[in-house]
Amino acid sequence: MHIPSSMIDGAVCPVTAAVSMAGIALAATLAWKSAKKPTSLRFAAVSALVFAGQMVNFPVQSGTSGHLLGGVLAAALLGVPFGVLAIALVISLQCLVFADGGFSALGANLLNMAVLGAGLGGWVWQRLADASPNCRLLTLGLAAWFSVLLAAFACSVELAAAGTIPFFQVAPVMVGIHALIGLGEAGITVAVMSLLAIPALRASERRPVFLLGISAFIIALVVAPFACRWPDGLESVAGSLRFLHESAPVFVAPLRDYSIPALSSAMLSTALAGGIGAILTFGAAWGIASSWRRCPASKQPSMPHSIP
Repeated sequence: MHIPSSMIDGAVCPVTAAVSMAGIALAATLAWKSAKKPTSLRFAAVSALVFAGQMVNFPVQSGTSGHLLGGVLAAALLGVPFGVLAIALVISLQCLVFADGGFSALGANLLNMAVLGAGLGGWVWQRLADASPNCRLLTLGLAAWFSVLLAAFACSVELAAAGTIPFFQVAPVMVGIHALIGLGEAGITVAVMSLLAIPALRASERRPVFLLGISAFIIALVVAPFACRWPDGLESVAGSLRFLHESAPVFVAPLRDYSIPALSSAMLSTALAGGIGAILTFGAAWGIASSWRRCPASKQPSMPHSIP
């Protein structure tokens, strides 16, 4: 659901950039003041896992694929403010390094997937979990599914506001296809949290973090090259409604389309680009999280912190 620059322009870009920056600034403030901060290693591992997970498209229906957004997953693993920051980091690196999502549309993508997907989606999960404490995994799946629909709806609003396509023409199709993609999002989110809830993993903080970090690199290096090549939900809708247009990039990203130009093998190129991306994400997240060490010592919750 990474919007390219060719789909939105005009006032939509600076407005969404301002709103997303305000949301991320709020998340950063809440994260800084939080009494329960994830370790640097955990924040880095979760960020890398989301990056790798977003590289793996899965088939939804004939000719259309979807991929993990990871907002609710990150919020559940890290806490909502830290989940917003992790997704914002991933989306920014995807745009700047891999040209995944347009530079001028970066604000819209941050708003849809980080602020709304991880922020509002994570908040919805917390409210549902508080209301049904014995059904946390079920409410987690519902919130993950809802976060995808929320991002799809926001994307429809932005496309309409930019004059790309009327809202009532694009919204039903976008929400409809992403309702199916959201099922995959829910399944992946619940599966990961169920795995991390195994008592043998919960016995130590390092075990689940190690598993997340190793999984991120395995997915990026081994699984991503075999991902479904069909267009994702937004690209499929844009193609069917005929508002998919190519435009010259504002800048040349070094690993555009998750590939290394010097390599002739597409699978090897994707694998190495994915591995580089996972390392970059891990390192950048580690650097950001290191600033939390200057805060007063706080209780570190076990992972996952609120799944039975």
